[in-house]
Amino acid sequence: MDKPLILVCNDDGITAPGIRHLINVMNQLGEVVVVAPDSPQSGMGHAITIDGILRCDKISVNEGPQTEYSCTGTPVDCVKLAVNVVLDRKPDLVVSGINHGSNSSINVIYSGTMSAAVEGSLENIPSIGFSLDEYSWDANFEPATTFIEKIARKVLEEGLPHGVCLNVNIPKYQGKPYEGLKICRQAKANWVEEFDSRTDPRSRNYYWLTGKFVNYDEGNDTDEWALANNYISVVPVNSDITAHAYRNELKDWNI
Repeated sequence: MDKPLILVCNDDGITAPGIRHLINVMNQLGEVVVVAPDSPQSGMGHAITIDGILRCDKISVNEGPQTEYSCTGTPVDCVKLAVNVVLDRKPDLVVSGINHGSNSSINVIYSGTMSAAVEGSLENIPSIGFSLDEYSWDANFEPATTFIEKIARKVLEEGLPHGVCLNVNIPKYQGKPYEGLKICRQAKANWVEEFDSRTDPRSRNYYWLTGKFVNYDEGNDTDEWALANNYISVVPVNSDITAHAYRNELKDWNI
Protein backbone atom coordinates (compact mmCIF):
# COMPACT_ATOMS: atom_id res chain seq x y z
CA MET A 1 0.00 0.00 0.00
CA ASP A 2 1.21 3.51 -0.80
CA LYS A 3 2.30 5.73 2.05
CA PRO A 4 -0.18 8.46 3.01
CA LEU A 5 0.34 11.56 0.87
CA ILE A 6 0.74 14.61 3.11
CA LEU A 7 0.57 18.20 1.83
CA VAL A 8 2.43 20.73 3.98
CA CYS A 9 1.78 24.48 3.77
CA ASN A 10 2.12 27.57 5.96
CA ASP A 11 1.87 31.35 5.92
CA ASP A 12 5.30 32.31 7.29
CA GLY A 13 7.05 31.26 4.11
CA ILE A 14 8.75 28.08 2.95
CA THR A 15 12.03 28.78 4.77
CA ALA A 16 10.46 29.49 8.18
CA PRO A 17 11.71 27.27 11.03
CA GLY A 18 8.15 26.24 11.90
CA ILE A 19 7.41 24.64 8.56
CA ARG A 20 10.86 23.02 8.45
CA HIS A 21 10.11 21.31 11.77
CA LEU A 22 6.64 20.24 10.61
CA ILE A 23 8.12 18.74 7.44
CA ASN A 24 10.52 16.65 9.52
CA VAL A 25 7.66 15.34 11.66
CA MET A 26 5.45 14.52 8.67
CA ASN A 27 8.32 12.67 6.96
CA GLN A 28 7.88 10.05 9.69
CA LEU A 29 4.23 9.52 8.69
CA GLY A 30 4.11 9.49 4.91
CA GLU A 31 5.14 10.91 1.56
CA VAL A 32 5.48 14.67 1.97
CA VAL A 33 4.93 17.34 -0.66
CA VAL A 34 5.44 20.95 0.39
CA VAL A 35 3.72 23.81 -1.41
CA ALA A 36 4.29 27.01 0.54
CA PRO A 37 4.58 30.76 -0.05
CA ASP A 38 7.92 32.14 -1.17
CA SER A 39 7.58 34.99 1.34
CA PRO A 40 5.62 35.69 4.56
CA GLN A 41 1.83 35.82 4.10
CA SER A 42 0.68 36.28 7.71
CA GLY A 43 -2.75 37.83 8.19
CA MET A 44 -3.87 37.03 4.66
CA GLY A 45 -6.84 34.99 5.85
CA HIS A 46 -8.59 33.18 3.00
CA ALA A 47 -7.31 35.54 0.30
CA ILE A 48 -6.73 34.16 -3.19
CA THR A 49 -4.95 35.63 -6.20
CA ILE A 50 -7.43 36.63 -8.91
CA ASP A 51 -5.78 39.59 -10.65
CA GLY A 52 -2.24 38.36 -11.11
CA ILE A 53 -0.21 35.35 -12.16
CA LEU A 54 0.97 32.57 -9.88
CA ARG A 55 4.34 30.87 -10.10
CA CYS A 56 5.09 27.55 -8.44
CA ASP A 57 8.72 26.46 -8.69
CA LYS A 58 10.26 23.22 -7.51
CA ILE A 59 13.07 23.94 -5.07
CA SER A 60 15.10 22.27 -2.33
CA VAL A 61 15.44 24.13 0.96
CA ASN A 62 16.69 21.28 3.16
CA GLU A 63 17.79 17.73 2.53
CA GLY A 64 15.14 15.08 3.01
CA PRO A 65 12.72 12.83 1.18
CA GLN A 66 10.13 15.60 0.78
CA THR A 67 9.33 17.29 -2.53
CA GLU A 68 9.10 21.08 -2.26
CA TYR A 69 7.51 23.87 -4.28
CA SER A 70 7.76 27.59 -3.63
CA CYS A 71 4.65 29.57 -4.61
CA THR A 72 4.24 33.30 -5.21
CA GLY A 73 0.66 33.26 -3.88
CA THR A 74 -1.21 33.09 -0.61
CA PRO A 75 -1.54 30.01 1.63
CA VAL A 76 -4.92 29.23 0.06
CA ASP A 77 -3.41 29.61 -3.41
CA CYS A 78 -0.81 27.04 -2.36
CA VAL A 79 -3.44 24.47 -1.39
CA LYS A 80 -5.47 25.09 -4.56
CA LEU A 81 -2.39 24.76 -6.78
CA ALA A 82 -1.24 21.65 -4.96
CA VAL A 83 -4.57 19.87 -5.29
CA ASN A 84 -5.32 20.92 -8.86
CA VAL A 85 -1.89 21.15 -10.50
CA VAL A 86 1.07 19.84 -8.54
CA LEU A 87 -0.17 16.53 -7.11
CA ASP A 88 -1.15 13.52 -9.17
CA ARG A 89 -3.60 12.32 -6.51
CA LYS A 90 -5.58 13.85 -3.69
CA PRO A 91 -3.58 14.13 -0.47
CA ASP A 92 -4.63 12.08 2.53
CA LEU A 93 -3.82 14.94 4.88
CA VAL A 94 -3.16 18.68 4.77
CA VAL A 95 -1.08 20.18 7.56
CA SER A 96 -0.38 23.90 7.85
CA GLY A 97 2.21 25.59 10.06
CA ILE A 98 3.84 25.43 12.44
CA ASN A 99 2.88 29.10 12.70
CA HIS A 100 5.12 31.49 14.60
CA GLY A 101 2.46 32.93 16.93
CA SER A 102 -0.88 31.80 18.32
CA ASN A 103 -3.96 31.36 16.16
CA SER A 104 -6.36 30.88 19.05
CA SER A 105 -9.73 32.57 19.47
CA ILE A 106 -10.63 35.27 16.90
CA ASN A 107 -7.18 34.98 15.31
CA VAL A 108 -8.50 32.03 13.31
CA ILE A 109 -10.39 34.54 11.15
CA TYR A 110 -7.25 36.40 10.07
CA SER A 111 -4.83 33.49 9.94
CA GLY A 112 -3.30 32.37 6.66
CA THR A 113 -2.15 29.23 8.43
CA MET A 114 -5.69 28.25 9.38
CA SER A 115 -7.12 29.34 6.03
CA ALA A 116 -4.88 26.79 4.33
CA ALA A 117 -6.32 24.13 6.65
CA VAL A 118 -9.88 25.33 6.01
CA GLU A 119 -9.26 25.19 2.27
CA GLY A 120 -8.10 21.61 2.65
CA SER A 121 -11.30 20.76 4.52
CA LEU A 122 -13.36 22.33 1.73
CA GLU A 123 -11.63 19.90 -0.64
CA ASN A 124 -12.81 17.11 1.70
CA ILE A 125 -9.25 16.45 2.85
CA PRO A 126 -8.60 15.96 6.60
CA SER A 127 -6.69 19.09 7.58
CA ILE A 128 -4.89 20.52 10.61
CA GLY A 129 -3.42 23.92 11.40
CA PHE A 130 -0.57 24.00 13.96
CA SER A 131 0.56 27.17 15.74
CA LEU A 132 3.05 27.89 18.53
CA ASP A 133 2.36 30.77 20.91
CA GLU A 134 5.75 32.35 20.30
CA TYR A 135 6.71 34.76 17.54
CA SER A 136 10.48 34.35 17.80
CA TRP A 137 12.26 32.97 14.74
CA ASP A 138 14.29 30.86 17.20
CA ALA A 139 11.20 29.40 18.91
CA ASN A 140 11.57 25.91 20.35
CA PHE A 141 9.23 23.56 18.45
CA GLU A 142 10.83 20.34 19.63
CA PRO A 143 8.84 19.80 22.87
CA ALA A 144 5.58 19.63 20.87
CA THR A 145 6.84 17.05 18.37
CA THR A 146 5.23 14.01 20.01
CA PHE A 147 1.86 15.76 20.25
CA ILE A 148 1.98 16.93 16.63
CA GLU A 149 2.78 13.44 15.41
CA LYS A 150 0.07 11.90 17.60
CA ILE A 151 -2.63 14.29 16.34
CA ALA A 152 -1.64 13.91 12.69
CA ARG A 153 -1.50 10.12 12.95
CA LYS A 154 -4.94 10.01 14.58
CA VAL A 155 -6.47 12.21 11.89
CA LEU A 156 -4.96 9.97 9.22
CA GLU A 157 -6.58 6.98 10.93
CA GLU A 158 -9.98 8.47 11.77
CA GLY A 159 -10.47 11.23 9.20
CA LEU A 160 -12.56 14.35 9.80
CA PRO A 161 -16.06 15.39 8.66
CA HIS A 162 -16.34 17.32 5.42
CA GLY A 163 -15.80 21.04 6.07
CA VAL A 164 -14.21 20.49 9.49
CA CYS A 165 -10.53 20.94 10.30
CA LEU A 166 -8.54 21.14 13.54
CA ASN A 167 -6.97 24.27 14.99
CA VAL A 168 -4.10 23.20 17.24
CA ASN A 169 -2.35 25.80 19.38
CA ILE A 170 0.75 25.02 21.40
CA PRO A 171 1.88 27.08 24.42
CA LYS A 172 5.30 28.67 24.42
CA TYR A 173 7.75 26.22 25.97
CA GLN A 174 8.60 27.38 29.49
CA GLY A 175 11.05 24.66 30.46
CA LYS A 176 8.53 22.17 31.82
CA PRO A 177 6.52 19.45 30.03
CA TYR A 178 3.15 20.33 28.56
CA GLU A 179 0.16 19.25 30.67
CA GLY A 180 -1.31 17.40 27.69
CA LEU A 181 -4.02 17.97 25.07
CA LYS A 182 -7.32 19.70 25.77
CA ILE A 183 -10.30 19.68 23.40
CA CYS A 184 -11.62 23.25 23.50
CA ARG A 185 -13.95 25.82 22.06
CA GLN A 186 -12.83 29.12 20.60
CA ALA A 187 -12.58 31.80 23.29
CA LYS A 188 -14.68 34.95 22.95
CA ALA A 189 -11.98 37.56 22.54
CA ASN A 190 -11.04 40.37 20.21
CA TRP A 191 -8.33 42.78 19.19
CA VAL A 192 -8.71 46.35 20.45
CA GLU A 193 -7.02 48.17 17.61
CA GLU A 194 -5.26 51.47 17.31
CA PHE A 195 -3.57 53.11 14.36
CA ASP A 196 -0.26 54.84 14.94
CA SER A 197 -0.37 57.90 12.68
CA ARG A 198 2.93 59.13 11.28
CA THR A 199 4.20 61.47 8.57
CA ASP A 200 6.67 60.51 5.87
CA PRO A 201 9.48 62.81 4.56
CA ARG A 202 7.08 64.12 1.91
CA SER A 203 4.58 65.21 4.59
CA ARG A 204 2.07 62.50 3.73
CA ASN A 205 0.27 60.61 6.48
CA TYR A 206 0.66 56.87 6.91
CA TYR A 207 -0.44 54.40 9.59
CA TRP A 208 0.84 51.39 11.49
CA LEU A 209 -1.77 48.98 12.85
CA THR A 210 -1.26 48.37 16.57
CA GLY A 211 -3.44 47.20 19.41
CA LYS A 212 -3.85 44.59 22.11
CA PHE A 213 -5.60 41.25 22.38
CA VAL A 214 -8.39 41.17 24.98
CA ASN A 215 -9.94 37.93 26.23
CA TYR A 216 -13.52 38.46 27.44
CA ASP A 217 -14.10 34.76 28.13
CA GLU A 218 -13.74 33.36 31.66
CA GLY A 219 -14.58 29.77 30.72
CA ASN A 220 -12.14 26.98 31.49
CA ASP A 221 -13.03 25.10 28.29
CA THR A 222 -11.50 27.60 25.84
CA ASP A 223 -8.32 27.59 23.79
CA GLU A 224 -7.12 30.69 25.63
CA TRP A 225 -7.55 28.97 29.02
CA ALA A 226 -5.68 25.91 27.73
CA LEU A 227 -2.72 27.96 26.51
CA ALA A 228 -2.57 29.92 29.76
CA ASN A 229 -2.47 26.64 31.71
CA ASN A 230 0.20 24.94 29.58
CA TYR A 231 -2.17 22.69 27.63
CA ILE A 232 -2.10 22.19 23.87
CA SER A 233 -5.54 23.25 22.65
CA VAL A 234 -7.42 21.43 19.90
CA VAL A 235 -10.46 23.21 18.45
CA PRO A 236 -12.59 21.73 15.66
CA VAL A 237 -13.25 24.48 13.12
CA ASN A 238 -16.26 24.42 10.80
CA SER A 239 -16.25 26.19 7.45
CA ASP A 240 -20.00 26.80 7.83
CA ILE A 241 -20.14 30.20 9.55
CA THR A 242 -23.94 30.43 9.55
CA ALA A 243 -25.31 31.71 12.88
CA HIS A 244 -27.83 28.87 13.07
CA ALA A 245 -29.23 29.90 16.46
CA TYR A 246 -30.28 33.29 15.07
CA ARG A 247 -32.12 32.04 11.99
CA ASN A 248 -35.57 31.73 13.61
CA GLU A 249 -35.31 35.13 15.25
CA LEU A 250 -34.37 36.66 11.92
CA LYS A 251 -37.46 35.09 10.35
CA ASP A 252 -39.58 37.04 12.87
CA TRP A 253 -38.48 40.27 11.24
CA ASN A 254 -40.99 39.60 8.45
CA ILE A 255 -38.78 41.28 5.92
